[in-house]
Amino acid sequence: MVWSRYAGYPGGLDAASKALGLPEDKAKMAEGKKLIQFFCKPFKGLRRDPSKYPERWELFKQYNRRDVEAEMEIRKIIGSRVDFPKREQTMWEIDQKINDHGILIDEQMCRSAVAMANRQKAKLIEEAVAITKLDNPNSVQQLKDWLGLDDEQTLRKKDVEDMLGTVTDDQQKRVLQIRQELGKSSVKKYDAMLRSACPDGRVRGSLQFYGAGRTGRWAGRLIQPQNYRQNHIGDGSMRDLEYARKLVKEGDDDGIELLFGSVNDTLSQLTRTALIPSPGNRFVVADFNAIEARVAAWIAGEKWVLDAFTAGKDIYCETASRMFHVKVEKHGENGHLRQRGKQALLSCQYGGATGALIAMGAVQAGMKEEELPELVERWREANPNIVNLWYTLGDACLKAVKGEDNYIRIRNLGVVRCENEMLMIGLPSGRDLYYVKPTLGLNRFGGESVTYMGINLGKWSRLESFPGKWLENATQAIARDCLCTVLHRLSKRFGVYPVTSIHDEVVLEAPEAEAEETLQKVLAIMAEPIPWAPGLTLKGAGYTAPWYYKD
Repeated sequence: MVWSRYAGYPGGLDAASKALGLPEDKAKMAEGKKLIQFFCKPFKGLRRDPSKYPERWELFKQYNRRDVEAEMEIRKIIGSRVDFPKREQTMWEIDQKINDHGILIDEQMCRSAVAMANRQKAKLIEEAVAITKLDNPNSVQQLKDWLGLDDEQTLRKKDVEDMLGTVTDDQQKRVLQIRQELGKSSVKKYDAMLRSACPDGRVRGSLQFYGAGRTGRWAGRLIQPQNYRQNHIGDGSMRDLEYARKLVKEGDDDGIELLFGSVNDTLSQLTRTALIPSPGNRFVVADFNAIEARVAAWIAGEKWVLDAFTAGKDIYCETASRMFHVKVEKHGENGHLRQRGKQALLSCQYGGATGALIAMGAVQAGMKEEELPELVERWREANPNIVNLWYTLGDACLKAVKGEDNYIRIRNLGVVRCENEMLMIGLPSGRDLYYVKPTLGLNRFGGESVTYMGINLGKWSRLESFPGKWLENATQAIARDCLCTVLHRLSKRFGVYPVTSIHDEVVLEAPEAEAEETLQKVLAIMAEPIPWAPGLTLKGAGYTAPWYYKD
């Protein structure tokens, strides 16, 4: 699975077999799913006796043999096309130890949260029935009819938000608010934690090594720790978080409503805090500071950005200063421009324009839509080397696929080349980014670009590219490799393995008396130079806590 993802193919055996075009006698058998259900899943509390179903049992054995044969064939094909780095085997072993150890959940809190959410659901539906007189106000079609929506209109999250901004009828507004409340999917994560916990209360297997194809970043499984909501309860202080957790564990619905407003929203924001350290320990949480901005500037040689990071300056203030040619200080002189610098950096670094700014919340942050194009241009003028790198990478990929130049070296990256039906971009860590079956096509902007095969909405299909996308992939891959270096150093020097990693963040357990000392050790390791990335200045930031939260 890891080899397949590394080479840009799907991780699932069936999907990989089809993507690689394996012949029918070597591909995964389609009948397997039904046979697993038949023989492996209890029926009326009992398992089916294979001796009573000899023909199906023989087919089931054939299916299992075929799986192994398909795995061997896939490895043979991929092994002939790509070089799998030994370093990744070492990282996989570290990942297995992290997953085997697992992370503890607060089962009392989870059970209380689920019960509280169920009470709120019943209360909200009862209120919606009273207003609408519908049999099931949670039914999309019934609610659309009651609201007077046409067939083309939907009640997706974004649509409900938009309608709440325009609706004037108080009853309709309240029903839409109830719809929002009932849709707090994060509450379901408490259920997932309880289902996934082992008898000792720890969840194991919550990380998928090389979950993201090409970049190699970890993906979340079971409880999906990668996409928990941020916590902004009350005034955002530890005091308010701690008290909100206490009220949830006590099942005090009224207390939550009185102090923090929506019960469901509070539960949703507290999801992270249901992850707790072992008794007598504290969490040590550390992540890289603005690592993607650092890496992108390092690849491109955007010196002023690198100098700002080396000097410990606020990168959003520095970005705004370069964009608007004035001094910008956080909470000080021209401080209002910092948000514009932040929005521009986060939205424009990988070729994003007005649409990216809007998607990242620029309008909600108080910016006018008509001023966004100028914001894009100001950021690009301030970062000419990053902009040039987009097109340098894009041209290199085009030339390699066209066969015009099949050995193009990019500064601080590696060689861009095309062979064995693969487009490859070398990374400084020694691995490559692989793009399967590249060819020429047009992207959504009407420009000539490289297209390649990959996963889109769960399907193996042709994907488009644009100049900034190559930089995004390379940057995220290098950021991932930096995290791997930190994990390797922690395990080699201290024999320490995190309980989980979330994006560019590591979460460890340490005895309460040693937590602060452990944090400083981790931060020191994160700031050490990376041998394969000379000149890349990294810095970590972190905290210790009795439960996990977003600082």
